[in-house]
Formats: sequence, structure tokens, C-alpha cells
Amino acid sequence: MTRHVLIGGGPAAINAIETIRDVDHGASHITLVSDEPAYARMVLPYWLANQIPEKQVYTADDAYYDALKVERQIGGRVTKIDPNGKTVTLQDGSALPFDDLLIATGSSATIPPIPGADLPGVHPLWTVAHTRAVLEDAKPQAVPEVVFVGAGFIGFIVLNAMYKRGWKLHVVEMAPHVLPRMLDAESATLVEGWLHKKGVATHLGTTVKAISAEGGRKRVTMADGSSVTADLVIIATGIRPNLDLVQGSGIAVDQAILVNDRMRTNYPFIYAAGDVAQGPDLYGDKPAVHAIQPTAVDHGRVAGANMAGQEVHYPGSLLMNILDVCGLQCASFGRWGEAGAEATSIVNPDRPVCRKLLWTGDRLTGAVFVGPANDLGMLNDVGMVKGIMQTRTPLGAWKAFLCDNPFDVRRPYVATQVAKTLAASTLLGRPTKPRGYRFENRQPGPQVTQAEAHLAFVRSKG
Repeated sequence: MTRHVLIGGGPAAINAIETIRDVDHGASHITLVSDEPAYARMVLPYWLANQIPEKQVYTADDAYYDALKVERQIGGRVTKIDPNGKTVTLQDGSALPFDDLLIATGSSATIPPIPGADLPGVHPLWTVAHTRAVLEDAKPQAVPEVVFVGAGFIGFIVLNAMYKRGWKLHVVEMAPHVLPRMLDAESATLVEGWLHKKGVATHLGTTVKAISAEGGRKRVTMADGSSVTADLVIIATGIRPNLDLVQGSGIAVDQAILVNDRMRTNYPFIYAAGDVAQGPDLYGDKPAVHAIQPTAVDHGRVAGANMAGQEVHYPGSLLMNILDVCGLQCASFGRWGEAGAEATSIVNPDRPVCRKLLWTGDRLTGAVFVGPANDLGMLNDVGMVKGIMQTRTPLGAWKAFLCDNPFDVRRPYVATQVAKTLAASTLLGRPTKPRGYRFENRQPGPQVTQAEAHLAFVRSKG
């Protein structure tokens, strides 16, 4: 019986497990070792915003693991990987043999060397434990005041959750504009104006020099000489892959663990997936780290299929970030910041709205969107542009049309049959099955909108 060992309980590992079982129907032995229960990091902001209870962030329970015949060591930790001996060593000194291994150890928040970063009330916000600690520290204040150190994608996801709770917010960013790894300066300016209208203070082009305790609060002193006091400080300066486990193991590493299009490392029986993996990039010539949920899911499914004996090749992940900033939607895809690329853009600061499309020949290779929901999500333009890019569809004469009409994505999307291409394509060569886990075994039911109910009523009257 093949022995699969998986390290980590995030979406990469969970999807790998489900894919293995979808292929072998229980014919192998699976052991999961994870120092945390399985949960969805992308759901933490909903808990932070008080939209769901903590228990709904978790993505697996005992019944789920039992149904998939998974032996698990939740709270366990691997301390060493021996590729030559095909074993991993656990924290209690015992050895666990494997025939193949998946490393899905994810990433951790980076903490810069700021004096006072270790004070009570100063937190990263990347895990369940971090979220719980922030909510506990915020309890004494009716309206907590919070300073964010870092104005990147991760920080703004958290900021948006706190905005929904009505907290008072400040942002400090060393770059000259917010979201420097997601938006260009022009589109970021629209976001900054929006934040100002929403009462969020921004301090740009400066760094935090020190954090100090002051009368039960925190004083954040910046390099430009200014300072602000707050109840909480959130460190949101980035993340790094969890690579400590593979140091000295012989597993090849660059920015993260290097993998090929089957998610294999330089050892063909050792795989890596998710934030800790550096793999194929749909729009890049070199392996890339895309620390986002969709990439982790794809990595896990491809790794699981290959671990189960299939030959599945991954075409590459699409770099994408989609974000709600206090009601203003932002998105960027692919090579959105490529210098010198042919670009089509339209900007209206009054609405505010920005659309920027980047081209290589007649193919879209990058895109930036900023605007209210009615201009983005409600029209599904973001989804259609994503589909065009995922399928690498040449637009031909429709390129000129889209350049002249950047708010009419639907016509070129339909005309070039992107939907048909997407419907015919599968990652694993077969239809995707629904996830096996349901919170409290709840099953999805029909959700009838008011408009649908009205239409049904009209039809019933003949």
C-alpha cells in the first residue's frame, strides 16, 4: 500500500488529499501532519468583521478525515526531512516513513526589526491565533484606533474588515503609494482619495521608526518625524515561505521550493504546493511564487493527482489580486506592471474608476481595475478579463474594439468563445467534484432572489 505523507493543513494539502482519494478510492495510506487545524486563511477577515463565528473558518473535522481515511496528527510538527531514507522526523523523535511526500507548509508573516514590535497590542494578522488575539485586545475599546504598518494586499484585507466594524484606521507605507505590488501609481491615487473620504488616514513614503507604550496606548513614530497614537498596531509588511524545514535536506530552493509542472521537487517522490512552492507561471518564463488561494488549490490538486499515479501537468498560475477597499473594488492580473508594455487605459477620478489593459500582440497579458462594484463585480468584467487571460485567447480584430471600448468586455469575450474554451478545459482532465467537507454537515439549498420570486409569481398568473 502506497504511503502518502502530507505536511500542512492549508488548501494545498486538503485539495491534494481529496484528489488522491478521488483517484484511488482509499487504496493508499494517507498521513497528515499539521501544527494547526485546517482552516481557510481567506475567511479570517469575515470572522474579524463579525460576519461569521470563529468555528466557520475551519475546513475539516474528524468526520471529514475519517470519511477520507486520513490518519492525522493535528498539532504535530515535522522537524526533519530525510529524502534518502524517505522518512520525516516528528517533534517527539519518532520517524514516519513515506513513499511520497507533499510539503505544504505555507507562509508566515514577516516582522521587521522595529523597536517595540514585540509590545502587547502589536500583532501580525495571519493566523487564527493572531485574529483571536486582536479581537481580545480590541474588547476594552468601544471604537478601537488601529495603525497598520504596511499598505499592501494582506494589510488591506484586514483593514477592510476593521472598517466594516467602524474602527478608526491609519496606514503607514514606505512606498510612495498604497498597494505597490498590486496597483500602479495612477490607480493607487484613486484608492488613496477614496480612503481619505472614508476617514482612513494614510502616511506614505515613510517608515515606522519605533513603537512605544504611552498611557495604555501605542505611539507609532515615523521616520519623517510625525507620530500617531492608537490602541492596536497591525504589522502587515509581507509574508515569507516556511522553508526552515527543508534547509539542509537537499531539496532545491530559490525564493521557495522549486517545483516542475507536476509539482515535483528535484526528488521525484517529494512534492511541494501552495505558498511554499515556486512553480510554473502562466505569463512568466521563470518559476514564480504566487501566494494566493487559487494557486494553492491548483497546486494541491495537481500534486495529489500525480501522487496518486496519474500524469498531470500544470499550465501555470495566473498572478491575481482582487480586493475590496472600504467599498472600492480593486483587481490586478498577470503582468500588470510590465514597463514598456502596450497599454490601454481610461481613468475618471471623479467616479472613481480606472481600467488599464496591457497587451502582447493581440493577447491580454495584464490588467488593472479600480472602481465601484457596479463598474466591476456586478458587470462581471473582472471575471471575463480573467477568463480571457487564463485561456490566453488571441483577440484579433477585437483588440481594437476593446481598446476603443474598455467598458464593453462582454462582446469580445462572447465573440472569441472564451466561455466555450473555459467550459472545455479542466485542470485534471475531468470535471471538478464538490468539496467533501460541509460545516456542521449543512448542504447548499436554493436561494431565490426577490426578482426571481417576482418572476415566478408573474408566470404563475399566466
